[in-house]
Amino acid sequence: MNEVNLWRRLKVAVAHLPIHHKSSVKPSYVYRDLGQGDVEQGALLVEGRFQFDQKDYAISPQKGWHESWPAELQKVLFTFGWLRDLKALGTNEARLCARGLINAWCERPQQNDIAQDGVIMGQRLANWLAHYEFCLETAAEETQKRVLDVMLKEGRILAALLPLPPHGWEGLAALRGLLAAFMVLPEQQGFLLRFQRYLQPELERLILSDGTVTERSPEAQFQIVRELLSLVSMLNALHISTPPIVSQALEKTCSVLRALCHGDGKLALFNGSFERSASEIQTLLERAERYRVITPILPQGGFIRLTLGRSLLLVDAAVPPPYGFDYRAHAGTLSFEFSYGPQRLFVNCGSALGGVWKGALRVTAAHNALTAEGESSSEFGKDGHITRRPSHVSYAHKSTAKAHWVDLSHDGFHAPLGAVWSRSLYLGADGEDLRGQEVVEGERDLSFKIRFHIHPSVRVVQEDEDVILHAEGSIWRFRQNGGKLKVEDDLYLGQRRPEKTRQIVLLSEPGKTIDSQAKKLLRRQKIIWVLERVPD
Repeated sequence: MNEVNLWRRLKVAVAHLPIHHKSSVKPSYVYRDLGQGDVEQGALLVEGRFQFDQKDYAISPQKGWHESWPAELQKVLFTFGWLRDLKALGTNEARLCARGLINAWCERPQQNDIAQDGVIMGQRLANWLAHYEFCLETAAEETQKRVLDVMLKEGRILAALLPLPPHGWEGLAALRGLLAAFMVLPEQQGFLLRFQRYLQPELERLILSDGTVTERSPEAQFQIVRELLSLVSMLNALHISTPPIVSQALEKTCSVLRALCHGDGKLALFNGSFERSASEIQTLLERAERYRVITPILPQGGFIRLTLGRSLLLVDAAVPPPYGFDYRAHAGTLSFEFSYGPQRLFVNCGSALGGVWKGALRVTAAHNALTAEGESSSEFGKDGHITRRPSHVSYAHKSTAKAHWVDLSHDGFHAPLGAVWSRSLYLGADGEDLRGQEVVEGERDLSFKIRFHIHPSVRVVQEDEDVILHAEGSIWRFRQNGGKLKVEDDLYLGQRRPEKTRQIVLLSEPGKTIDSQAKKLLRRQKIIWVLERVPD
């Protein structure tokens, strides 16, 4: 391993050396970004501000790139993905702002570890080329030459860094950056050869056989589809046939992306996801897929998708993603989301890009799941990766034309508390009857809570021991047996901004002693709950 690292450092050092080449004025090929930008963020950028984690940071061509920003913010800024926000704004001021910020970088590139990270660098190269027509095509020749020289240098560094360790969907974005460097200067055949060499291995570790991304995240699923579609666009511009593995991956990932959307057309909120806009997702799918297919079963991805009538139930029924793909993973094992038509009822709380919210939204308490003695089912280290996770998650599903039954369990509480949590879900009555049974078995009674986070668009009224949910076009009644029921204030960040809402919390009661199959006395605590639609 040390020899590999030494060889990589040597290649990177060589890549930093100046080379003699004919300086280009314009890239040989360009392509256009397929993302949908945020006009409000674009307007802030023109004013010299960038909003991140509910805070404004000063950024402008005049100030340059030498601020001591938080690491999470640098990871966002240094990819230049926000160029699509300026493009969405589309004004001349936005064009000049984008050009000025790129030029400021090229005059004095950042040299810290984040700026020089392969996945950050790859995204930066791809985003510069994707927005070249918007902000650089009419720039002075001196500016264009400076940008292309930096792209060539960073392309050589990126090529030397390959293969990169697992990063999730950004690993594919890094390869796209290498292809962008080739589009700038096709004489550098090494860029294309290394792209072709590492494309298939990267796709194989990013995408499972059923089309689910290894990160097990609807947001990552969206990003992978966009990356694949961008690759197709770039290869078309180069007049290179799309490799079959890319076409096959695009077909599979699109059908899974559709499966991980609710009836409102927006993303489910598992493992670092947020809703996004339905139009953005639909536009991407219309560009990317030939057939409108929804994958009903995701055995490798570990999501259960059940539909009945107008109802949709999505369940996270697998262990969290493996190391290297778990940087944004949540402790939401066995959590679920439930919607009726376009109306979301039970939701996980969402995600944040950085700051205190990022950590707070990763814990089990931010999901429709059970916490025991305040513990989450998984824990996270300072580097963001999972340090403790369930080692075994099981599920069994059976159904008829009129109902679904799902039995689930995980041992995420066994290491700290010596307990196992089992959850049984039933969906029947044309999707208007959702029931659950929660069982905790261990050596002693535990204090546990089961949370049901309610979408902000739903009005919540408590009536004695029942909770009434007033949604658009429907009314639902929630009740339980075996625990104590409370309704508490809550926050929802499914759209990356805090919104006040409510949550139902069920608190444990003492259980009873049982004989286990291992001839060992255990304590079993059980709560049963029901959510039924009130007839019109």
